[in-house]
This record gives sequence, structure tokens and C-alpha cells, in this order.
Amino acid sequence: MSLKIRLARGGAKKRPFYRIVVADSRSPRDGRFIERIGSYDPMLPKDHANRLVIVEDRVKHWLGVGAKPSDRVARFLFEKNLGPKPAIPAQTKKSQPRPKTVERMKAAEAAKAEGEKPAAG
Repeated sequence: MSLKIRLARGGAKKRPFYRIVVADSRSPRDGRFIERIGSYDPMLPKDHANRLVIVEDRVKHWLGVGAKPSDRVARFLFEKNLGPKPAIPAQTKKSQPRPKTVERMKAAEAAKAEGEKPAAG
């Protein structure tokens, strides 16, 4: 059984509230979980004490047992000094411009370097 420490969404429409839970990785996001170990309320100001509440000893226990935190929860744990800083994911293929766009950008730079007006396209 692969354990995850992740967020389970609650609250009303456009008023999110998240529970930080330990769950089997195969269970649904808002479904069955093993233990609730905290909460996150993004509607509160960043400096509010109840914005992020984590039961530290339970987090340490579950990390020791082998539970893997999700990306967002790993950031929360780093902020509370309970885990290492998560790696920032590399650029994806979708975040890069398409080949034709790159070609047009290079042509525009070349035309600008020569002092010509770039071609409209």
C-alpha cells in the first residue's frame, strides 16, 4: 500500500478549505483517508495562525513509515521545517513556444539586428 500525504478539498463553491490527510494513493482525492493530520485555509491572510495547521508529531510518524507528500504538502512541510525543500519541476514541453513561433522570433531578431522592419506574419 502506497501512502500519500495530500490535500482533500472541502468547503463550498469558490470558498475552498483543505484537510491535510494521509491516504492510500489509489483512493479518491476527497474520499477515504487513514488519518487527518492538519488543515489549510487559503481564504485566510498569509500571516494568520489558522491558515496552515499541522500536527507535527503525526507528520513525522507518517514520513518515518514511508508516506510521500504531494508537491503542495511538501512545500508546506518545508515552511514548517518538517522536510527538505521540494525540487521545482523542470520546464515541460507545453511551456515552451512552438517551432514556428521560435522561427518567427529568430527572424524578427535577425531583422532587428540588420536594422530592417520585421515582416508581418
